Amino acid sequence: MRYPASEKLEIIRLVEQSHLQVKKTLAQLGIPKTTFYRWYDRYQAFGEAGLEDRRPHPGRVWNRIPDDVRDQVVELALDEPDLSPRELAVRFTDTKRHYISEASAYRILKERDLITGLSIGIQT
Repeated sequence: MRYPASEKLEIIRLVEQSHLQVKKTLAQLGIPKTTFYRWYDRYQAFGEAGLEDRRPHPGRVWNRIPDDVRDQVVELALDEPDLSPRELAVRFTDTKRHYISEASAYRILKERDLITGLSIGIQT
């Protein structure tokens, strides 16, 4: 259960003012010790603002293709516009010695608006 910052502060004050041991007070409140001390550490370091919920967000995506490599894929696609994303991925891997999947090549081209639609090779 998530507690708003105001309730966390109230719990901290209750524990501080309680005549019981911290462990017993937390047991009566149903708050795990680790949770309380995490709140308490943040409260001591940052004040009431430290008790606000922090939304998790990744600092960096571990498998994101670097921007310079993405630019090289686009450059190759512009130099050889007749290549499909599959052929582009193979050519890039062969010439630049950096593996790019067909799906990655397609997504890179799609985000730069270099692929507008699928052409189906059906002859009539």
